[in-house]
Parts: sequence; C-alpha cells; structure tokens
Amino acid sequence: MLQERRLNGKGEQYVVGPTGTPLTLRDLPPPNTDRWVIRRKAEVVAAVRGGLLSIDDALNRYGITAEEFSAWQVAIDKWGMQGLRTTRIQHYRS
Repeated sequence: MLQERRLNGKGEQYVVGPTGTPLTLRDLPPPNTDRWVIRRKAEVVAAVRGGLLSIDDALNRYGITAEEFSAWQVAIDKWGMQGLRTTRIQHYRS
C-alpha cells in the first residue's frame, strides 16, 4: 500500500506515520538504531512506502536485510503494528 507524499509548512516531504502523525526524514529512527521497537519498524516501512526513502537507502541506513524489511511489511499488512512484536512472532506466524 503506497502512501501519498505531502509537504508540510516548512516545505519538507512527509507521509502519515504509523501513529497518524506526519513523518519526515528528521523523524525517522537514527541510522545507528539497534533496538527495533514496533513503532520504529513501522516508521521505516511507512517512509519507504511513502517514498521518503528508497528500499535500498533504508537497508543501507539501518543495516537490515531485504528479507527482514519484507517480513516487517508482511507483518504490518497481515496483523497491523502488533504483528511486529518479536515476543509474539510465534503466535502470529502459526
């Protein structure tokens, strides 16, 4: 599901993030992120889907694999943000 890119009052591109708020490049998790909570994963997926980052840029910036990113997208599409919970992975993948 692609999201439409928009411009905020400062002329920055944004998409609607997973919590319903505007998400700009400045709002994304830092490149050195090593603790991937649900919200951060969902923000990266929203940024790629909205065109703020290319998938290649996201993979390089965050040091994640294409398979990992794809799994995040599938989890969101199937179960929403709660599908990204690592502690519930067995429940959702069964």
